[in-house]
Amino acid sequence: MNKKNKVLTRIMGLLIAVGLLLPQSAFAEEAVQEEGGLDVTAMIFEHVGDSYYWHITDFGETSVSMPLPVLVYSQTSGFHCFMSSRFHHGHASYEGLQIAPEGSEYAGKIVETDSNGNEIRPFDFSITKNVAGLIITSILLIWIILHCAKWYKNKDQVSAAPTGFVGTVEMLVSYVYNDVIKPNIPHHTERYAPYLLTAFFFIFFNNLCGLIPGSANLTGNIAVTVTLALFTFFTTNIFGTGAYWSEIFWNKELPAWLRPIMAVIEFIGLFTKPFSLTIRLFANILAGHCALLGVLSVIFLTAVSMPGVGNGVMSAVSVVLGIFLDCLELLVAFIQAFVFTMLSSIYIGLSQAEHHHED
Repeated sequence: MNKKNKVLTRIMGLLIAVGLLLPQSAFAEEAVQEEGGLDVTAMIFEHVGDSYYWHITDFGETSVSMPLPVLVYSQTSGFHCFMSSRFHHGHASYEGLQIAPEGSEYAGKIVETDSNGNEIRPFDFSITKNVAGLIITSILLIWIILHCAKWYKNKDQVSAAPTGFVGTVEMLVSYVYNDVIKPNIPHHTERYAPYLLTAFFFIFFNNLCGLIPGSANLTGNIAVTVTLALFTFFTTNIFGTGAYWSEIFWNKELPAWLRPIMAVIEFIGLFTKPFSLTIRLFANILAGHCALLGVLSVIFLTAVSMPGVGNGVMSAVSVVLGIFLDCLELLVAFIQAFVFTMLSSIYIGLSQAEHHHED
């Protein structure tokens, strides 16, 4: 293993170790109400949702967060560009714009107020936490893949097999290509492999990054999973063969009276497939994060109701369960990327159906 591979392996190991061992309690103090209670629901939704700030942690009453760019176009006041720190964490307005408070129809979103006192949403192109996280993880993923490709560029076919981090990436690529993509798309594997491998590594890498405390919850955001599912939907149906469409709308292997009924069912199935891809990935990742945050909340819920030894015991149990759920989420991170890639390859493979000819 060369020096660069060792450094890259250690960096990835450190990221995983941080996700597993860091006492993920930075979010606790901000959610503890003045009377000593804990609003678990608000705390969970705050940390799995999107925001105009990238909140990191709290030290006492001091909140450590990174402001993000706000890019807004209003039909009445024109284009606005400033940092979200101008809002003072939602407690102030700037240039006629403000973050809608809880209970509003647009809670958590940037709005402006018209002359009648009604809240109006301008066109919002802001770099939110999820957008910033998407940019960062995409750059990191591209760098990792290019680093692995550089290793192969400097080697020939008779060179020793890669080890360390590059060897791990090669193992994943070979497994997904040979055991997932190729069996399901036997005739046009090379055409669709780049997209499917990209989808696998994008989902897997973002699932892992989502376990780091304070990171963006990308694959637990339905907008991201919808976009991924739409890529599969359009790839499947735009490049589908004539045999694929004839089997959907007029399958000659069925009785004539049953063909119209099955055509309606198959047409509905065209849209339920991307819907299932969207919900499966979104729900599993979001549920895992909510479960982990909920378990860790036990530490602070028992701090008031069970002071002393009781709180110590429950805190220890909560930490052990938190580490267990973190380890489980590492497995889920791979499984969800695998399932999405497998189902996408199955759908694309079915769209490459060929007409059956009698001998």
